[in-house]
Amino acid sequence: MTTTGRRALLTAGVSAAAAAALSGCTSEEPAPRKPGAAELEAERVARAEAALRLRSVTASRTLLERYDAALAAHPALAPRLNPLRRSVAAHAVALGEGGTTVRPATAAPSAAPASSVSVSASASASASAKPTASPVPVAGDPRAALRELAAAERTASDAHTAALLTAPPEYARLLASVAAAGAAHAYLLTEGARA
Repeated sequence: MTTTGRRALLTAGVSAAAAAALSGCTSEEPAPRKPGAAELEAERVARAEAALRLRSVTASRTLLERYDAALAAHPALAPRLNPLRRSVAAHAVALGEGGTTVRPATAAPSAAPASSVSVSASASASASAKPTASPVPVAGDPRAALRELAAAERTASDAHTAALLTAPPEYARLLASVAAAGAAHAYLLTEGARA
C-alpha cells in the first residue's frame, strides 16, 4: 500500500467518524413514549377522585360559610351552633386530607411535576382563603335561621351521599360518615330543639 493510499484511507475514516459524531450531536431527542391503556385509565381514575374530593371539600366549606354567617347574624345562637360548626370544619379538613396527586401520563417526565394537580393543596388553599363572594343571606328570625342552616346541612349531606357511588372504598366510608353527621346536625338544628 502506498503512502497516498494510507492517507486517503485515514482521511476517509476520520471523515466518517467526524460525521457520525456530529450527527449524534444534532439528532433530535426521542419522542416521549405513548402511555399505555393502563396508565391512561389510572390517570382518569386519579382525576375523577381528585374532582370528587374537591367537590366534597367545597360542599363542606360552603356549609361552614353558612354557619359563620348565622353566627354573625345571631350571636346568641353561639352555644348551640359552635359545636356543630367545629364538626363541619373538621369534616372539611378530613375530606381534603390525603388528596391524590395526578400527573398526566402523556407528559414528558421533566414536565410532570409542573403540570401535576394536587387536591390537598387546592383544598387547603380554599380552606384558608377568605370568601370573596357576597355574604350569605341569613334570616332575621333565629328560628328561621336555624331552619335555613338545617336545610344547608341536608343539602351537603345529600351531596356527600350522592358522591358515594363513584368514591373509592376508603373515601366512600368517610363520605358516608360525614353525610350521617350532616343528617344528625339537621335534626339537632330543627327537631332536636323541640325535645
